[in-house]
Amino acid sequence: MESKVLAENICKYLSDKKAHDVVKIFVADKTVVADYFIIAGGTSTTQVKALCDNLTEYVEGLGVEVRRTEGVAEGRWAVVDLGDVIVHVFNDEQRLFYHLERIWGEGERFEG
Repeated sequence: MESKVLAENICKYLSDKKAHDVVKIFVADKTVVADYFIIAGGTSTTQVKALCDNLTEYVEGLGVEVRRTEGVAEGRWAVVDLGDVIVHVFNDEQRLFYHLERIWGEGERFEG
């Protein structure tokens, strides 16, 4: 699946699952790590964990390999690495602290 299409599908999926402030940032011109970063918020550690667990099931159902996950058990800042798309799901406090949008660019807000 093309990375842009995958990123758009993930944004919609996360929004439908009640993630808030979902942002898609094109980073291929800044790094070789991925084409897109997706940043989303959860209101609690429980929601962050659930968003990541559900996202993993969703993308595997699309035939996309989950290469690695980090931080899901803690639920503060979780990363789901899908290769060309890397998803960051933060609780509110960690998102404000790290503010990845400032580092990588404001990105495109998902309106779903």
